Amino acid sequence: MANRRKKRTAAQETFGFMRRGGARKGAGRKPNGERALVSHATRTKLASRFPVHVTMKLRAGLPSLRRRRTRRVLLQAFGGGCERFGFRLVEYSIQSNHLHLIAEATNRRALARGAQGLAVRIAKGLNRAWGRKGKVFADRYHDRILRTPREVRNALAYVLRNGARHGSVGAGVDSFSSGPWFDGWREGRVARRAAVHLATARSWLLDVGWRRRGLLRWHEVPGGA
Repeated sequence: MANRRKKRTAAQETFGFMRRGGARKGAGRKPNGERALVSHATRTKLASRFPVHVTMKLRAGLPSLRRRRTRRVLLQAFGGGCERFGFRLVEYSIQSNHLHLIAEATNRRALARGAQGLAVRIAKGLNRAWGRKGKVFADRYHDRILRTPREVRNALAYVLRNGARHGSVGAGVDSFSSGPWFDGWREGRVARRAAVHLATARSWLLDVGWRRRGLLRWHEVPGGA
């Protein structure tokens, strides 16, 4: 009998090629620092009727922002970027190593463009004032959408009285905030002239709605936004 030849099946070898994208360890956008301070997940959609509380944190080791010279730099940056791309900066608070902003935007893209443009203006101005180069902010900004009158009032109190929360000021209006120009104090407005470095609120919530929960007071010390 003729010998039968065994059929050989060629087995394809598997090579360890690395493909771009996909779920794998180390994939995705990297944080600016050693670890991400703000989640890099996709941000929620934003409707123009909702104000936003934005927080920008500085990198470690930089000088304090609560100095008169630095405040002038920040106010100049605010004036140039307070109303651009559908983004409006309405209120702010300057702390030693971070900024709190209350803003409006027509949509998520407008908020991103406006906040990023403002961050660039601030970084350039601060670097000139400090005689340095390099990054100023620790990571991308954090934002919280404010959907109710109570949330907006709490956020306004948190931002405008944030100096008291950190022990930087006592009762009264913090000069390192937009408090002097704010017209929602029970005690009345401090500054006589309108702020040229701020935009006017257009949303019902930030203009009128929050006032239904009561005007702010100079001695309030907020616990959280």
